[in-house]
Amino acid sequence: MLVTLFISVGIISAVAVFLALLMVIADATIGNYGEVTVNVNGGARELVVPGGQPLLKALTGEGIFIPSACGGRGSCGLCKVKVVEGGGQILPTELPWLSEEEKKSNIRLSCQFKVKNDLSIQIPDELFLVKQFTTVVESIRDLTHDIKEVRLKLIDPPEITPVAGQFVQFQVPAYELTDEPVYRAYSMASIPSDKNHIELEIRLVPNGICTTYVHKYLKEGDEVLVNGPYGDFYLQNTDRDIICIAGGSGMAPIKSILLDMQEKGLKRKATYFFGARSARDLFLLDEMRQLEKENEHFTFMPALSEPDEGDNWKGEVGLITDVVARHVKDGASKEAYLCGSPGMIDACIKVLTECGVPEDRIYYDKFA
Repeated sequence: MLVTLFISVGIISAVAVFLALLMVIADATIGNYGEVTVNVNGGARELVVPGGQPLLKALTGEGIFIPSACGGRGSCGLCKVKVVEGGGQILPTELPWLSEEEKKSNIRLSCQFKVKNDLSIQIPDELFLVKQFTTVVESIRDLTHDIKEVRLKLIDPPEITPVAGQFVQFQVPAYELTDEPVYRAYSMASIPSDKNHIELEIRLVPNGICTTYVHKYLKEGDEVLVNGPYGDFYLQNTDRDIICIAGGSGMAPIKSILLDMQEKGLKRKATYFFGARSARDLFLLDEMRQLEKENEHFTFMPALSEPDEGDNWKGEVGLITDVVARHVKDGASKEAYLCGSPGMIDACIKVLTECGVPEDRIYYDKFA
């Protein structure tokens, strides 16, 4: 009986190895599509790239950077482009991210479909302005037990011109968790007027390719490639009162927006609700309190959902949505800025609309 089991396992293993070998051979022969021409924006750029690779990767190799918060894994839905000709059928992995209108308009997820023949695409013109930057790690600071602040000094080019709230893509080199460089998106926490530096707040995600690299391997003095800036999460040009809500590393773009407002002398009333589980998850409290002292129009309201007995916490307690509901009574004349996980964002949108904030005045940046 045992001998039969071993023989069966051996046969299955041999078949698996044979099939894997066939896939490698097929990828090197049948899947060899030669060189493919990609026409961008009606001839604004014409690229000749190796066929068989995802469009996102092909464009990145030619210095055209499409935003992709998940690094091309198909889990964020950001890397959409319009394929005018040559895209073929929409793949099942694209369908969850495309609306019916987008399907009719030939919008595709560039990380999922491969460049197999000549094609013509359209992308927003502003993406031609996105650049790749060589930077050096100037400092790394522990903000909490699982969040690090990484400060990068730009080397080439030496300056970036972002809008407060935007993000960059951070390139992780090949190491034990990835056999090729990959990108991950992180919001900038730095004030935009400092054009020579980028600050990122990076939370450790178990087995996360980028976060593991940053938390365990990245050192001061290391060279890092980033590209950007990206994103349409920024302060609207109005005089309305502002509600900001964030949790964890969602602090980054909110901090940038608040510092930018302070520097520009904007007098708009702003209340910032920051949610954490316990006291050890809070950070930058001194900076936020100092901002309160310097700006009579700003209120910082941290809250703990599960404070530990030893925290001696005297502030707000409860889910951040409950805290918001207690303090926002008339949101009709306000606008809101949210940054966090999809679940947190959706819950906040619900409570804000119940408090009277019009949904078209709720702006957010969802983590992938």
